[in-house]
Amino acid sequence: MTEGAMLIAFVSVIGGTSLLALTARRFQRRDTLPSLEGWALADRGLGPVWTWLLLGGTVFTAYTFAAVPGLVYGQGAYGFFALPYTVIVWPLAFLLLPRLWSVARRHGYVTAADFVRGRYGSPPLALVVALTGILATMPYLALQLLGIRAMLTAGGLYPRGAAGDLLMVALFAGLAVATYHHGLRAPTVISAMKGAAIFCSVCAAVALVLPRLGGPGAMFETAARELAARGPADASVALAADQHAAYASLALGSALALLMYPHVLTAAFAASGPDTLRRVSLALPAWTGVLGLFGVLGIAALAAGVDAPRGAAESAVGMLVDDLMPAALAGLVFGAFAVGALVPAAVMSIAAATSFVRNVYVEYVHPTATPKRQVRIARVVSLTAKVGAVAFVFGLRDQDAINLQLLGGIWILQIFPAVVVGLFTRRLHHRALLAGWATGMAAGTYLVVHEGFSPVVLFGVGGHELEVYAGLAALVLNFAVAVTVTAALDRIGTPRGGDATALPSRLTARRHPGGGASSS
Repeated sequence: MTEGAMLIAFVSVIGGTSLLALTARRFQRRDTLPSLEGWALADRGLGPVWTWLLLGGTVFTAYTFAAVPGLVYGQGAYGFFALPYTVIVWPLAFLLLPRLWSVARRHGYVTAADFVRGRYGSPPLALVVALTGILATMPYLALQLLGIRAMLTAGGLYPRGAAGDLLMVALFAGLAVATYHHGLRAPTVISAMKGAAIFCSVCAAVALVLPRLGGPGAMFETAARELAARGPADASVALAADQHAAYASLALGSALALLMYPHVLTAAFAASGPDTLRRVSLALPAWTGVLGLFGVLGIAALAAGVDAPRGAAESAVGMLVDDLMPAALAGLVFGAFAVGALVPAAVMSIAAATSFVRNVYVEYVHPTATPKRQVRIARVVSLTAKVGAVAFVFGLRDQDAINLQLLGGIWILQIFPAVVVGLFTRRLHHRALLAGWATGMAAGTYLVVHEGFSPVVLFGVGGHELEVYAGLAALVLNFAVAVTVTAALDRIGTPRGGDATALPSRLTARRHPGGGASSS
């Protein structure tokens, strides 16, 4: 039976979050006309603290906090690839996001597809960028609900049957209403609660669990024995030599993909300026530290002898918390996980709705739609996305959503050439980028499905077998096709689209003021 103290603590966190969401209206100016930029990007007015909370709360989802320790619990050191992946992301964010924000602000762009449309003058290329983002976002949104359900089930807080379904709907109902009315301001306000809840709960969990397991050294030794006894043959708390390529390529490929997700760019575009994004990029590693602590909890679950159900390793931390922590504190931790899903879920639904309105509805259905009508359509699509995610989770197996999210990560990586390369040069032809995108999408999908939905695939290189992240392999093929087709199109004189961004058309080397060419 669920202890009363746990339930009270959990309900207090959720209730406080719902009340906090209602205060979002205080941050919305009443003397401005409705606009998609105002609803989806909070008028690009978020300062460093709010941007740090929103961007961190958007990138580090509830499912991430459940899946990483679950992967560590099931695979050992291999699961820690998420740490170098997020370490790689922040320098990329420091370099790319301020530049992209400046172009977007100057021209009123709201989505990455808007930028691609202006940079290459190609509606078809912008359309595939937008649709790829929407396609990759929807299963990611559904996974937030899976993360909540796994954690609450482990703690005995998720009733079976229709009662559990009603609980899930209730958790998202307040968020859906607040987001409908206030747009991005709602998850921005909630992100303050998420940051406080996640940071405090994981620190408290580690502080309480480590002494019970004899400290870090004893914990890792016990976990190593447990993993050797019941884990897969290649599982170990130390990374094996034959796992290095898969580990490194997963970290690099995931980092390149992350900044392409619409919800991440939506949170970045809401910042008040490029300097804000630079400061935030320097402070975001604090979230990586929290993720590392969650990974340690996966090791702790092994050492504590937690026996997670087969195929549900992501519930290991929830079972650990339920077993070793006082009921009231466990309720706060489970509440933190639930809140941890609300921020990214809201931003994902906003980002998908914005992409649809700007790059599908206005571009192809209603080009003369007024700003007010655009906001109205975006609100409906955002609400539909949330309802669809709930129906998706109730209607399909958990593994179906996980497999689709795995494919989504590989798909979103294929827009990297159009967006990131386009920030610095137009040397790649827009038709070549379309050909590269199609090739990468097909190749990545085939590799993953052919390998039974494994993120890594085996390649023979120089007589040696090498495991590589399928998305990164598909991206390399994408680039190769784009470069080759560009050369062919330029050779036959195929015209390019116009550039409306005023960015340099090709990479140039800067000279220092007053300096000439270097001599040796």
